[in-house]
Amino acid sequence: MLNAPASDWGRFIELDRLRPHRDKAGMPMSYAQLEKLAPADLPAQLTPEVFARKLQQALAHMERLVAVVRNARLDTLIVVGDDQKELYHDDNMPSILLYRGATIRNVPMHPRPNSPEWSRNASSRYYERETPRDYACDAALANHLLTDLLEQGFDLATADHIVEGHGEGHAFGFVHNRLLAGQGIPVVPFFLNTYFPPNQPTPGRCYKLGQAIRAAVERLPGDKRVGVLASGGLSHFTVDEDLDGRVIRALQAKDAAALAALPREQLESGSSEIRNWICMAGAVEHLALRTIDYIPAYRTPAGTGTGLCFADWS
Repeated sequence: MLNAPASDWGRFIELDRLRPHRDKAGMPMSYAQLEKLAPADLPAQLTPEVFARKLQQALAHMERLVAVVRNARLDTLIVVGDDQKELYHDDNMPSILLYRGATIRNVPMHPRPNSPEWSRNASSRYYERETPRDYACDAALANHLLTDLLEQGFDLATADHIVEGHGEGHAFGFVHNRLLAGQGIPVVPFFLNTYFPPNQPTPGRCYKLGQAIRAAVERLPGDKRVGVLASGGLSHFTVDEDLDGRVIRALQAKDAAALAALPREQLESGSSEIRNWICMAGAVEHLALRTIDYIPAYRTPAGTGTGLCFADWS
């Protein structure tokens, strides 16, 4: 939704009517079933004026986060994101993968002739427009993290390149194309299998991974400035303000137990990306939460959309 103009938000119904959904308890449900359960006052959230206001608010926070990263003067940015069968599939689906290549490639979006043009235009903003681009990675830091995390009890999958013709997925392409906005900061990508059973890391494991990443960085020789970024939304495709509120309150309170106790059945589909936030929370538990803002971005009469959240720690 952050890649689409506000005038296209209402058009997501074309896709949401077709995709499988889950209700707020995590039970599989169709779009039609969700629509019957939607609150009576939901139409007030679906006007062009509300769409425009929420997108403007979200983009302002995006600009703020771009400035936060720039002003942090980072040498490296660790990016925690998920792969939605963009690179890894059922024949080899790692629970946690550390990318340790010298570069990571972003390629133009593959043709999607069966998708609506407005949807293709939005999705294309994750990727390079015309030619592939190799973004710098911090392989030395990645190899240090690998060695240290192994000592801490994390048996990680690794990769040092991407198969020819493919590129990084949307969780990482969004960071390069929207948040880094041309800043040449090397990255260290961490892939979490948030989406696909049966080997999704538990919320508690995600938090401990974040703690372990921080401990490994603190043992890094020298004075390198390292940031950690979680890429992903809160609840979606069914917006669940209660779930999102629990996550936000736990982040504000540095409540690791509350994050670890989040029901796994509610961390499915798009809402599974909350695991990326939990991992980051473990990494930044020693830092102060500076700002956090939440936007329940509804887009259809069934209550589908995205829980957009923006936060920074220092």
